[in-house]
Amino acid sequence: MVRFLRALMMVVFLLSISVSTSYAEEHFRVGDQGTEISEIQDRLVLLGYDVIADGAFGPATAEAIKEFQKSCGITANGLIGPATYSALLGKDMPDITHSTNYVTHRIITKAHEYMGVPYIFGGTTPHGFDCSGYVQYVFARLDIKLPRTADVQFQVGTPVSTTELIPGDLVFFETYTAGASHVGIYVGEGNFIHASSSRGVTISSLSQAYYSSHYIGARRIV
Repeated sequence: MVRFLRALMMVVFLLSISVSTSYAEEHFRVGDQGTEISEIQDRLVLLGYDVIADGAFGPATAEAIKEFQKSCGITANGLIGPATYSALLGKDMPDITHSTNYVTHRIITKAHEYMGVPYIFGGTTPHGFDCSGYVQYVFARLDIKLPRTADVQFQVGTPVSTTELIPGDLVFFETYTAGASHVGIYVGEGNFIHASSSRGVTISSLSQAYYSSHYIGARRIV
């Protein structure tokens, strides 16, 4: 009897993994990018939602989707599944297994897990981060090694222009000293997530006066 129950529990566990995997493959979500996302954003803009059609699924797109879902009586979770896609675009949802950037999605998802963690100068753990410690920690969770400090992180990867930014890119600022002294992770729609000295891990806009005036460039790591 005990063996039977253990076997049954294992079957349930394996089925739960299967369901979870299937769920992940049937939705567009924060961190995804491409022409499908641009089409979704174009439709949201036409409907009057405040999003930028840049092909990068960021927080603003997620919030707009939630509002659209509420208006349609669909569960407001910010994910674009078949029902939401059909209601928004009037056609069946395509196979998205190969149309999303899996690594980028994992970076953005992992970065959001630490929202609200306090800022600690020199911090490199979820007990407290500084800006470069946070970025290094997030990428390390995905087995991507980065240098410890912002100025050295600014020397790795491939330089990208502001118009070419995609989620997962690192954005750098010259703040309290010459050169790169602050860093964050771009999440789309002109926003980036970072360990702010005043608010801890939070999302800010590149267009904010302070950040736009101190911005010095970006690097693509993946």
